[in-house]
Amino acid sequence: MRSEIDYFKIEANHVAPEQGNILIAEPFLADNYFKRSIVYLVGHGVEGSVGFILNKPVSMKIVDLIPDFPSNDFSLSLGGPVSPNTIHYIHTLGDIIPDSVRVKDDIYWSGDFDVVKQLIAAKQINKSQIRFFIGYSGWSPGQLENEIDQNSWLIHHSNNNFIMKNDKEHAWSKILYDMGGKYIMWANSPENPSMN
Repeated sequence: MRSEIDYFKIEANHVAPEQGNILIAEPFLADNYFKRSIVYLVGHGVEGSVGFILNKPVSMKIVDLIPDFPSNDFSLSLGGPVSPNTIHYIHTLGDIIPDSVRVKDDIYWSGDFDVVKQLIAAKQINKSQIRFFIGYSGWSPGQLENEIDQNSWLIHHSNNNFIMKNDKEHAWSKILYDMGGKYIMWANSPENPSMN
């Protein structure tokens, strides 16, 4: 007896979307911002969802956008299509940066930007402790759940090391390889299915 398997259908997300999870875009998601992206959810609830794309680095530096920002070599990534004229950050510094919001485990979101600048100027923050983003990804109430129902996103748990260090474009394929099974086919699929 022959059985048919749809390798590109997400059978069931056994992990519910929640703050601290990552969203992995399905291989053929056509959206320019989210194509082959990994999004870290820093907020999820009845008011909607907020996150940052982890694997869309940009070539410019923060000092190119904020002239009085201390000189540094920290990476800058495209966080999403919402408010592309704003800078956001996640970090592992906790209460050292006042008004930070704990996301999960040792990862925090936002906080007092003047303190961030002071700590960077004093070389008391290294690039494994903070990540900066241009803009953010946002979903209105129920919108993310709807996209998940349409198989646009695979939800996955992650760890601090992955969140803070995966700012490279190949991170999408790597995490799928690490997940194994049919997700290896996702990682190997061409960006344009008609090229197969």
